[in-house]
Amino acid sequence: MRLSVKSSSISGSLTLAIDAKAKKMKSEGMDVVGFGAGEPDFDTPSFIKEAAKEALDRGMTRYTPVAGIAELKEAICHKFKEDNGLDYKPSQIIVSNGAKHSLYNAFQAILNPGDEVIIPSPYWLSYPELVRLADGVPVFVETREEDDFKLKPESLKKAITPKTKALVINSPNNPCGCVYERAELQAIAEIAVENQLFVVSDEVYEAMVYDGLQHISIASLGPEIKDLTIVVNGVSKTYAMTGWRIGYAAAHEDVVKVMSNVQSHTTSNPNSIAQYASLAALTGHKDEVKAMVDEFDKRRKYMVERINSIPGLSCRMPKGAFYVMMNISQVIGKTYKGRRIEGSLSFADALLDAQMVAVVPGVAFGADNFVRLSYAVSLDNIKKGLDRIEAFVRELEG
Repeated sequence: MRLSVKSSSISGSLTLAIDAKAKKMKSEGMDVVGFGAGEPDFDTPSFIKEAAKEALDRGMTRYTPVAGIAELKEAICHKFKEDNGLDYKPSQIIVSNGAKHSLYNAFQAILNPGDEVIIPSPYWLSYPELVRLADGVPVFVETREEDDFKLKPESLKKAITPKTKALVINSPNNPCGCVYERAELQAIAEIAVENQLFVVSDEVYEAMVYDGLQHISIASLGPEIKDLTIVVNGVSKTYAMTGWRIGYAAAHEDVVKVMSNVQSHTTSNPNSIAQYASLAALTGHKDEVKAMVDEFDKRRKYMVERINSIPGLSCRMPKGAFYVMMNISQVIGKTYKGRRIEGSLSFADALLDAQMVAVVPGVAFGADNFVRLSYAVSLDNIKKGLDRIEAFVRELEG
């Protein structure tokens, strides 16, 4: 079969086998503790669901404008003004089928064949594939755990070539949990402006910040960097609406126009009912959001303290999102009942077999000395899972 060379080169999830095995074990009645959750374990607030029901009752089930209904775009503009100090017009906003779709549209709009996109590593696993789908070339810049996995200006400068077109910034970060502070973003912004690089700023976890930190959008640091930035956000994480599939982006009108044209030929408009639900989310109260983040904070502190008490394992305290990158470098090379731990994938596989705990191998994020654990699971399951991880590590030999 003569299939597309480009599409055939797009890799599936490196963790699919682990995930499939965990699901099979659960279906067989096994007590598997899963730390792979990429979504809040809370229900969508009731007032948002009621808004969706009302939209159904009103018959709001037709096509909408490609870039989203006017009311929702106005609400997004208001959100950017209130939360981020950013002034956008509705013509600078596009609503899409999830933040991932917004990212897809962004790369399709700005990249030509061979254009390079700088991606700090560890990275969310879809970034490089989205770049490749737009005929771009992902360029990975390794960050260090001792720097909280943040991109340093000197590393960014070294990675820039005549082919560099864009830079991806994800703060708060998946998978590392780091949050860039204003001065750090300012240094990156100056380099982007000097080299006229687009900045694709993924801010979908902005509500999940801890320890008194404030989320800063790089686009808010001046008119020049704002014109170069495509801000991507959505309702999925903040309002526990992952399945509703509504993301949005803000950018220069010329960029948004191209993104809208691309979307018009791929998916048309986002789901009409979900748009009205998202309108309610953005204009309603934030009580459930605060309660959710407070609970994540408790789980975060417990998980970090517990991991760092286990010999051979360690982690940094994440400042945002709901993930911990657990350093397993001290146990690589050891064996479990004759099975050698070669890296994150073999660690995750052996852990699942031995203790029925599922984690995400760091190799999927370009960081094979780590595994990712989500604390978007109940505290009881976190305690149970970490008990099992400790038992597993204590049985390693070598």
